[in-house]
Amino acid sequence: METCPRGCTPAVRFYQKLNRLKTLDDDMMATSLKRCLSTLDLTLLGVGGMVGSGLYVLTGTVAKDIVGPAIIISFIIAGLASLLAAFCYAEFGASIPKTGSAYMFTYVSVGEVWAFLIGWNVILENMIGGAAVARAWSGYLDSIFNHAIQNFTETHIMQWNVPFLAHYPDLLAAGILVVASFFISFGVQVSSYLNHIFSTISMVVIIFILVFGFILAEPANWSEKEGGFAPFGLSGILAGSATCFYAFVGFDVIASSSEEAKNPQKSVPIATAISLGLAAAAYILVSTVLTLMVPWHTLDPNSALADAFFRRGYSWAGVIVAIGSICAMNTVLLCNLFSLPRIVYAMAEDGLFFSIFAQVNPITKVPVNAILVFGILMATMALIFDLEALVQFLSIGTLLAYTFVAASVIVLRFQPNKTSSKGTASTSPNPSAEPSDAASESQTINEDSGELKQYESFSDKFQLVERQASTERQEVGQLKAYWEPYLGKLLGDCDPGEVVGYCVLTIIVSSVSFCAVVEFGTKQLHLPIWSFTMLLVIFSLAYVLSLALIWLHEPQTSSKTFQVPLVPLTPAASILINIFLMMKLSYLTWIRFTVWIAVGLFVYFGYGIWHSKEGIREMQTKDTAARYVVLPSGSLVETVQSVQPDGQLDTSAHHINPSTASTAEEYAGNR
Repeated sequence: METCPRGCTPAVRFYQKLNRLKTLDDDMMATSLKRCLSTLDLTLLGVGGMVGSGLYVLTGTVAKDIVGPAIIISFIIAGLASLLAAFCYAEFGASIPKTGSAYMFTYVSVGEVWAFLIGWNVILENMIGGAAVARAWSGYLDSIFNHAIQNFTETHIMQWNVPFLAHYPDLLAAGILVVASFFISFGVQVSSYLNHIFSTISMVVIIFILVFGFILAEPANWSEKEGGFAPFGLSGILAGSATCFYAFVGFDVIASSSEEAKNPQKSVPIATAISLGLAAAAYILVSTVLTLMVPWHTLDPNSALADAFFRRGYSWAGVIVAIGSICAMNTVLLCNLFSLPRIVYAMAEDGLFFSIFAQVNPITKVPVNAILVFGILMATMALIFDLEALVQFLSIGTLLAYTFVAASVIVLRFQPNKTSSKGTASTSPNPSAEPSDAASESQTINEDSGELKQYESFSDKFQLVERQASTERQEVGQLKAYWEPYLGKLLGDCDPGEVVGYCVLTIIVSSVSFCAVVEFGTKQLHLPIWSFTMLLVIFSLAYVLSLALIWLHEPQTSSKTFQVPLVPLTPAASILINIFLMMKLSYLTWIRFTVWIAVGLFVYFGYGIWHSKEGIREMQTKDTAARYVVLPSGSLVETVQSVQPDGQLDTSAHHINPSTASTAEEYAGNR
């Protein structure tokens, strides 16, 4: 974390507080949770988070109203787009095996306030997702019994007519959430076993649907007589891809579980790839079967698969489909209840949220307080809120988290490792942040001149000499040696990684601008053709030039864990896709999102910023700092700097034994 330079203003100190980074421990495998999840456990968690009610409901809705049989292509495009985001999560989950998912990744790379807001939105997304699935589960089960549960509740218990609220309290949905929270509080192994059971049943039902469905398939249902394969054209396929993208939301539960994985460096990337591949295969094949069994324009959006078997004369198959649907929704429910408390726990553990949620049960090794409290809150939402009102808010926080994680991958890939106060690797991607005293003093002021050269210690000087001996490769985050003669005068004075930080910011801004022009330029803004075209060209050039500038810098290449391929292209493409999907959300969603952000800022400035462990660690920093100064003559002087309350330094010098200095110089010469 950067320290405030001499004479900095309170505004600068406040800015640095907001953007301070999380310091990681030396041993990142150390945890108060229990590491017991295997690659299979993580894979089934990912499959359970993605293959839910969407397989039984979303496929029919999209095929009938948006795209037709070409929903297959829509799912392929959506799967590839999701793969870009999944790559970014896999890299972080393997390299930083800590719970918290997008919150944790943002905290170690972008800054504290941004991490809090990401975590705050992910909390809401998981609560809404769990409540919505619980109500869908209840409604599906109720429909099997001819709505007997709803009729009984409205007649004998109560009903109300209030906007945004359900017509009656859904006791069944609330009850299933309370029961699920109770089971999850017994430990991660119990949650994993339950997920294994429901996922296995769901996959068996999917195999049954595919085998029996292909037997009943009729290729004539894709013929021109029924409207053809792509009746809505390319625009329908792209619109369907945007909707199908949300079917793959849920793989982040794997990254959230990395702190409880036995070998996260290998398990997280493998589980992410396999689960996403299985989910994509399930969606594509089931969509193929569904549109071949019956004509796409006759599908029932509410229960497409069960209705398709019923219309082909196999009503008994609808019972099997119903069982698979309920089991699939159970897995999504478990994944929401599994990941939500761990994000809350991670924020509380860092001091940004109430400390009561950081307590881990010594027997079950899970954050029981977070599980029960937020499980009850989720049940309350499912009890009183309407399903449509919940779903309207869904997805914006997830897309925002995907965007920040993708940006963090680029930032950290081009940031040199810096020694933190705990002796760990920490990075600072903020392009506008002031350079720290420690960072500047550990570098040579002017290597070839007669000015003073400062080092933190003897080992720092030796490492510098060793680094200078290698001229084949520049430091991470600096211009590549080949481009130094051409761009060195323009960019050579920038700190390592600083240019990349500005470029990432430019990529985000240009992506937002480009997508806004595409989405609103001709309709809401009524831009003329020349203006519309010119803006698209300008923002496209800014995006491409930023990518080119990032590519001209040296990345980190030595890593024992999984790394996203084709950086910065892969995460930059993910950023563009996520922002484009966010632009397609309704204005009511953005209004609700703004209100929730305002509430989150109130919580952060009222509690989080004052109890942040990173802030407490800064307050406990030693008041004196020692530096070794090499004089032009070669002698070594130790300077002791006392930090005064006004931020000024009181420096006194002490000469070191000349033999010690000569030993250092002799070692440097031998190197």
